[in-house]
Amino acid sequence: MRKRVFGSLIALALLISAGNPAVAQETDIVDTAIGAGSFETLVAAVQAADLVETLKGEGPFTVFAPTDDAFAKLPAGTVDELLKPENKSKLQAILAYHVVSGKYMAGDVVGMSDAKTVQGGKVMFKVKDGTAYINDAKIVKTDIATSNGVIHVIDKVILPEGKH
Repeated sequence: MRKRVFGSLIALALLISAGNPAVAQETDIVDTAIGAGSFETLVAAVQAADLVETLKGEGPFTVFAPTDDAFAKLPAGTVDELLKPENKSKLQAILAYHVVSGKYMAGDVVGMSDAKTVQGGKVMFKVKDGTAYINDAKIVKTDIATSNGVIHVIDKVILPEGKH
């Protein structure tokens, strides 16, 4: 069951990246996110948190990337508040909670029940009714390969324990 679900997700990711997979392999996580056009809020947050150089680093990293629509689901004013310089450490913690050290493709994730994030907290993985989740966020696109890791797209911002 799990392999079938992730097989479908992998097929979706391949269709999405089929336009030019070589370009994705040559660009890092940050440049890939910028090029996608659906991660403007995430990129702004990474810049405000001074994490650009980290995510351009050697890695490898697995990033569970919330889309702009995912950030829009947060309560009004939350993103603006997090982008303020005085909230930099809180923003860093939230963003680091979306990153796992190592390169874990969808086929790897399906065999995991949880993973430790760069932030230090733990994320949980599950498949429910044919849909893969990280915590309570749907994984909507998988296996976007980059030169220093992989991106999996999620439909919701996930928050570390106590950061709600």
